[in-house]
Amino acid sequence: MQAAPIPFAINDGMRDLVAHVEPLAASGVAIAAFGESFIGGYPLWFDSAPGAAMWQAKGAKALHRILLDRALCGGDDRLAPLQLLVDASEMLVSFGAHERVGNSLFNTQYLMRPSAPPLLHRKLVPTHGERLIWGQGDGSTLKVHEAPWGRIGSLICWEHWMPLVRAAMHHERECVHVAAWPTLNDAHLLASRHYAFEGRCFVLAAATIQTREDLLDGLARVGGDTDAETLLRSMPETLLQHGGSAIIGPDGTVMAQAGAGPQVLHAHINVGRIGEELTTFDANGHYSRPDIFRLSVDREARIDMPVRA
Repeated sequence: MQAAPIPFAINDGMRDLVAHVEPLAASGVAIAAFGESFIGGYPLWFDSAPGAAMWQAKGAKALHRILLDRALCGGDDRLAPLQLLVDASEMLVSFGAHERVGNSLFNTQYLMRPSAPPLLHRKLVPTHGERLIWGQGDGSTLKVHEAPWGRIGSLICWEHWMPLVRAAMHHERECVHVAAWPTLNDAHLLASRHYAFEGRCFVLAAATIQTREDLLDGLARVGGDTDAETLLRSMPETLLQHGGSAIIGPDGTVMAQAGAGPQVLHAHINVGRIGEELTTFDANGHYSRPDIFRLSVDREARIDMPVRA
């Protein structure tokens, strides 16, 4: 699902997410994927607003406070309507969000699943300016969900260029992988196709679309802030995130790709294709050379458990 987030206004964003999912559930979709930070919006100001990364940038501080006050937390009641929809339809829904753990924010991909708590993946290394807003995840969220038809996992953005993270996830034998991106440019599409080919899995490369006006609208929904608005208005009046979402097969072939506007991509996934592609390459099996290489993953939780909303 390629759509524009509602920045900052988490409550409105969750209602919007449910509205997007309802027709998909009614049509029998098995799994739906939304892009990075779909709930709360991607912090574009660190890339596009001059001075946003300065020590005393008042606007950036105000936006951090706004997100911290409204971010999703452990056991968050705002997830309940989506959980009911997922339970009734038995579908899976993956979406990115700002998650609050204690007094820190994390870039977290949620997988909502029937009759089970959400499966969370926290981004291990926020990229460049992202480190000014998000903390680092740990190995405890490198997990997959086992559906009746296969295993589903996810990574976020530049994690797809971390070789050992990819190896850890390939070891989990994903059938479907959600690659969450803010926007899918040529390099991001290349990384997503490489992941599909290397992991012999289907990849849902989910991106978003977002403009400066989306950010200003979201800020107004939460009451506004003069410093924050000044910072956002210093950003270009252009399409800052331009979609490009794609569905990719286990041979790296693009099965469907979106343009730069709102769009729902559909594809029928035949999991039998994975076994066919494993004939020639299996990164976790007959191509792994365990006599030479060892992979050790620390999956111990090292971040305080999230507080209840």
